[in-house]
Amino acid sequence: MSGSFFLQGMIIGFSIAAPMGPIGILCIRRTLAEGRLTGFVSGLGAASADAVYGSIAAFGLTAVSAFLVTQILWLRLIGGIFLFYLGIQTFRAKPASLAAEARGGGLTSAFLSTFFLTLTNPITILSFAAIFAGLGLGQTRGNLGGAAAMVAGVFLGSAAWWLTLSALVGAFRERINEKTLVWVNRIAGAIILVFGLVALQGLISLFR
Repeated sequence: MSGSFFLQGMIIGFSIAAPMGPIGILCIRRTLAEGRLTGFVSGLGAASADAVYGSIAAFGLTAVSAFLVTQILWLRLIGGIFLFYLGIQTFRAKPASLAAEARGGGLTSAFLSTFFLTLTNPITILSFAAIFAGLGLGQTRGNLGGAAAMVAGVFLGSAAWWLTLSALVGAFRERINEKTLVWVNRIAGAIILVFGLVALQGLISLFR
């Protein structure tokens, strides 16, 4: 039974991670600029946040889920501002040497930034709640082994997507020169800024 929950969790984690959003743009840009490892670690930050929200849904922590939903205003505000900041930083970033190796501090920053960004996206918890309800996965509640297996599956499924993405993008990295990377930074930064504007614009609709 736990094996079935694990497989379902992997499918859910992969499916939620795969749609291209600001995290995907960040991982692509970081993979091109700093290598596969930085891109993958950035994805692991998102996968860890997915596991947090997956655990809330799997363990039936309705009080936590309800609290997060009531804080959607602040979550969207913080997430939108953070996206805006990342967009500006990415747009203005000067390309480092493509041969440069990622440092430990850089990896920590890469992980924490995507972890925080995913946690402040209220759509993530709502997506997990909807998927779990739609698939009738409420039976994990009270089944600690099944819930744990599902959360592990969510993390590994999400991580599998980020590993695949960073590996595919990394295959083209050697063909990217610094002049091209300047445009990669500008385009990625502009796209992330748009995501930030959309998130902040959503705040206006909440007050109407």
